[in-house]
Amino acid sequence: MGKYFEEFKVGETFQHQPGRTVTEADNLLITTLTMNVQPLHLDAEFGKKAEFGQRLVNSIFTLGLAVGLSVGDLTLGTTVGNLGFEKVEFPKPVFIGDTLYAESEVLETRPSKSHPTWGIVILEHRARNQRGETVMRCKRAAMMLRKPAK
Repeated sequence: MGKYFEEFKVGETFQHQPGRTVTEADNLLITTLTMNVQPLHLDAEFGKKAEFGQRLVNSIFTLGLAVGLSVGDLTLGTTVGNLGFEKVEFPKPVFIGDTLYAESEVLETRPSKSHPTWGIVILEHRARNQRGETVMRCKRAAMMLRKPAK
């Protein structure tokens, strides 16, 4: 079970486990499912001639994986929904075979003005690869359930 609104404390950081190794199938599926025909993700020969000498993992997968890794610790069964993402950044590339680890920091909490049984939690999600390099960070506004009255 995830956390209720009242259980989030500003400044708290959560290290999410386990990590996840990115496979070729992951990259192929997200890229084709989203109709992204960028050869940098799909074409190994094109990737060899590109900036990093190999294919890059689709950044939408990286974002989704980092947020997904946080669900068990933070929002499983307690989220109403996402309000939005802002300042999504990918400072380093992700390659097939990289293992990603995620952490989340609570930046802000506030009760919902329109729904007394909900609260808003602002999180910063960060993903790092096996070398400890930050490969993704973003701010996310999540609408969370408040603890039920007893």
